[in-house]
Amino acid sequence: MQKLIMRKVFLIVAVVIAGMAGLSYAEEAQIEKKKLGVIFDLTYMSKYLSKGAEGYGQQGALFKTIDLDFYSTGFGVKVTHRNALASGYVDKQRFDYRPYYKNQLFKGTSYATNYNISCGYEHYPGLARNASKTTWEWIFDFSWPDIMPKGFVPRYTAHYEYPAGSGYVHNDITGWVHRFRLSYDLNTSVIPQPLHLTSDVAYNDGLGGKAHDWSYATFGLSTKLKIAENLSFIPGIYHQMSMDDSINKRDVTYCILSMKYKF
Repeated sequence: MQKLIMRKVFLIVAVVIAGMAGLSYAEEAQIEKKKLGVIFDLTYMSKYLSKGAEGYGQQGALFKTIDLDFYSTGFGVKVTHRNALASGYVDKQRFDYRPYYKNQLFKGTSYATNYNISCGYEHYPGLARNASKTTWEWIFDFSWPDIMPKGFVPRYTAHYEYPAGSGYVHNDITGWVHRFRLSYDLNTSVIPQPLHLTSDVAYNDGLGGKAHDWSYATFGLSTKLKIAENLSFIPGIYHQMSMDDSINKRDVTYCILSMKYKF
């Protein structure tokens, strides 16, 4: 049954990408003039949370990401290394390899839809693949920047994760997580960039063998500070309220500090 579902998902994604990726000769000529986009992202997270669960106990995490944008075609790939900031989690460091395609539907209308479809291979180099939580994860991300009053943006993200092979120890990990978000950009006279306010609620649909229930809600405040022409610093503070003890038994307040450099 799972294989049948995934075949259908693969087929739908392939049709969408093929339909949106068709390029005319004029567009191909424009692409030749564009450059390969490269962004390096270094992110500190004071407490690592993965879909509401504490991945490293009370410890934080460091993320190093290279994002390659293939000549503004919508296609790209991200490679991320993640590790804990304390001993005892060496085997839980992880590499993520995630090709993606992003674009916009219904341009010029109030219901213009930004979307990003990606499939990531999540690999733990310190452990045997069949003994770790090595998985494939599909992410379907949609947002509507013009459908609400100026500054408000609703967003829906669906995660589907399953073991990367048959006979794996953690074969119960298969499932979905659905996230619903509303953000607002608040302009102030104190800083040049707006304050980005976010609210996010998640529904766990069986991922990791957990209950099918609302799992957590997160509220955040962040902004983007331009340090140099190609360098930005993004600080943010967040509070997660637990709604399901099988995911997390306590509320968590944490910060995220990101430095992005665009080559």
